[in-house]
Amino acid sequence: MGFYDDRVLPHVIDVVMNAKQVREIRQRVCSGLQGEVVEIGFGTGHNLPFLSAEVTRLQAVEPSQRSIALAQERIAAMKIPVEIVGLDGQHLPLEDDSADAVLCTWSLCTIPDPETAVREMARVLKPDGQLHFAEHGRAPHHGIRRWQDRLNGIQQRIGGGCNLNRDIPSIIEAAGMTITRLDTYYAKGIPKPYAFMYEGTATAG
Repeated sequence: MGFYDDRVLPHVIDVVMNAKQVREIRQRVCSGLQGEVVEIGFGTGHNLPFLSAEVTRLQAVEPSQRSIALAQERIAAMKIPVEIVGLDGQHLPLEDDSADAVLCTWSLCTIPDPETAVREMARVLKPDGQLHFAEHGRAPHHGIRRWQDRLNGIQQRIGGGCNLNRDIPSIIEAAGMTITRLDTYYAKGIPKPYAFMYEGTATAG
């Protein structure tokens, strides 16, 4: 990991991903979480304020040590245990059927093998558990998709490997999960190649 990705990008993401609209999405996606939750792509802990009192523990997976350092104040403010349990969403150091829920926000765009990561999420979920997700990805309109494809290489370089054009529902379903709720929309105030959102839940069955 180079100087930019390691030292600069986490600070940029910490600010950009705390905008009002993003906080509103986080609040919706975190609604209904309870029990033991695994978060893939913990980042700087921006989802923590939206966890309800019904969550008893959060096990977080995050590859960036700088992001974890930036999250320490938010972690310290929590009344529940927050544990950093791994660095790679593709290889979760957790037991099968051990999580009541998995939370994943704006992470499947960056994980090198997102299908493997989703299969790992399904593995650690209890039979009645759910994946709660919010991701940006491939837009439904041809003209916007063309721009996403054109800009994707630049986005990968400046966004730490982030992809604009991943088909998030297809990735989730190809990994064997069933989407139980899906809302799609263009986020307001963002150029459309960056703005198409997938927000919902999925089960491991």
